[in-house]
Amino acid sequence: MERSYELTRAAKDGDVTTVARLLGAGVVVDALGEDARTALDLAAQENHADVVRVLLGAGADTAAHAGPYHDLTPLTCAAMYGSTDAVAVLLDAGVSMAAQDRIPYTPLVVAAGDNHAETVALLLDRGADIEDRAMKGRTALEWAACLGRVEAVLLLLDRGAEATDTALRCAERHAGRGEEERGRYGRIGAALRAALGHDAA
Repeated sequence: MERSYELTRAAKDGDVTTVARLLGAGVVVDALGEDARTALDLAAQENHADVVRVLLGAGADTAAHAGPYHDLTPLTCAAMYGSTDAVAVLLDAGVSMAAQDRIPYTPLVVAAGDNHAETVALLLDRGADIEDRAMKGRTALEWAACLGRVEAVLLLLDRGAEATDTALRCAERHAGRGEEERGRYGRIGAALRAALGHDAA
């Protein structure tokens, strides 16, 4: 048990040498650590691409539940934290960007929802469906607009995401909640109105 904890700690810390040594000594690659998370889950979150690569080579489960609340996969966890290098390694290994069974989140939606523009760009470059509605019937743009993620909204629009009245209504609804919100959601609303061909007023 203690050695499995050592593996997950080393993975979280980015200690690729210790990870490789423990795997070579027979520690199970998908063993759970102290917080019931796997080494791959933690390495993906912390953007330790070299550790992710070693764990994948040892057969780590890329579809296992991951994240602080165990409601993600290693890929969606990496995307949520903006761990772009880890996302790239997982994609290189053939991990699907589609929603998984019982886990409806997609990496594009969570990256956009947390305003990680670099990760969003990578996912789009790798073929993510910009109009996918797997998560509660909303696109990544609509989620980003509702959450006030300016950089993600602008990037998605620039990359061809369809501006929708749903996204605009959500941004306008939040714009009146305070000065900070007015600034963020005002920029989003202006960008969406321009994309929709509405008057700026």
